[in-house]
Amino acid sequence: MSQSVLQRIAAGDPSAVDECIDRYRSLIWSLARRSIKNHADLEDAVQEILIEIWRNAERFDPALASEATFITMIARRRLIDRQRRQARLPAWESLVEELTGGPGHEARAVESGEESQKALHAMQFLRPEERLVLEMALLEGRTQQQIAASTNMPLGTVKTHSRRGLKRLRELLNVDVDTAIPAQLERNSPHR
Repeated sequence: MSQSVLQRIAAGDPSAVDECIDRYRSLIWSLARRSIKNHADLEDAVQEILIEIWRNAERFDPALASEATFITMIARRRLIDRQRRQARLPAWESLVEELTGGPGHEARAVESGEESQKALHAMQFLRPEERLVLEMALLEGRTQQQIAASTNMPLGTVKTHSRRGLKRLRELLNVDVDTAIPAQLERNSPHR
C-alpha cells in the first residue's frame, strides 16, 4: 500500500510538500477566507496552517481520518487560535486616534496638543524596539508590513512590539508622566 501525502511529508519526502500544497491549497484558503477578511492576514494564516501541517504530519493516522479531515482539523484549530490572539490585542485604531487626534485633528490641535505631548514623553520610557515600531506607525503612518520590511523584523515580531508597546504606553499614560518621579518610571520600565 502506498503512503499518503502526509505520511510522505513525515518521512521527509520533499516532493510530498508540493503535492500537499497543490492538493489541499483550495481547502485551506477557503477555510481561512471564512474567518479572515484582510488579505495580508489571510496569507499569514495560510502560512501558519501549512507549517502546522508539516509539524504534525507524523501524527496523521489514515485509520482514524482522511487527509482532508486531518488538514481541516488543523486549519480550524489554527484559525481559532489566531482569532483568540486577535481578540486579546489592544484596539490599535483607538490609540492612534488618541495620539494623533484622528480625522480632522488639525481643528483640535490646540486641545489635543497637551495629550500628544504627554504620549510622546511617555514613549521615551518604552523599550527601544517598541518605541521604534510605535513611532513608525503612529508618527509616520506606516503599516505593520511596511515596518517589518524597513526594519527587517519578522511581521510577527513587529506585531508583538506594537502590542506590548501600546500596552505599556497605556499604563504610562495612566500615570501623570509630567509630575511622576522619573526614577519610579525607570524602575517600572520593561527595558531594565
